[in-house]
Amino acid sequence: MRVNREIRSPKVRLIGKDGSQVGIVSIKDALLHAQQSGLDLVEISPHSVPPVCKVVDYGKYRYQMTKKVRENKKAQHQAKLKEIKVKPNIDEHDLQTKVKRAGEFIGKGNKVKITCVFRGREMAHPELGEKVTERFVQEFEGIAHIEVPPKRIGRHLSLVLAPRGKK
Repeated sequence: MRVNREIRSPKVRLIGKDGSQVGIVSIKDALLHAQQSGLDLVEISPHSVPPVCKVVDYGKYRYQMTKKVRENKKAQHQAKLKEIKVKPNIDEHDLQTKVKRAGEFIGKGNKVKITCVFRGREMAHPELGEKVTERFVQEFEGIAHIEVPPKRIGRHLSLVLAPRGKK
């Protein structure tokens, strides 16, 4: 962003301090106009022909721009991947606790990875782990969808649930 004497274009479209269009003027006239107002000449849109310049207090303008950027960042939500680990022989109450926790994550807009960990002889019955992961899918049928289908990798069976779009 160029200010005052840094502006190199011979002619600019000038916007006054009250926001009104002054018109296309030479850079000298624009600088003189800004000086008489006791403010700065700031190049708002350098790529347009001719460049658009505005008469403003540069410090205040810069502060407002950083404030606007901060406000936009605050409105953004980055979806994170949260993981919940279960075992194939998990008790019903423990499963409901894990489901409730996963529901909180999905409610906040995060993705949830459900991992069923097999130990020792549990590897002989992978269908038990598949039932547990299927229960998770059934619990969140209305509010989430399967983003990554269940996959068995070694001793782990995992799938990823993502929140459905808001309608």
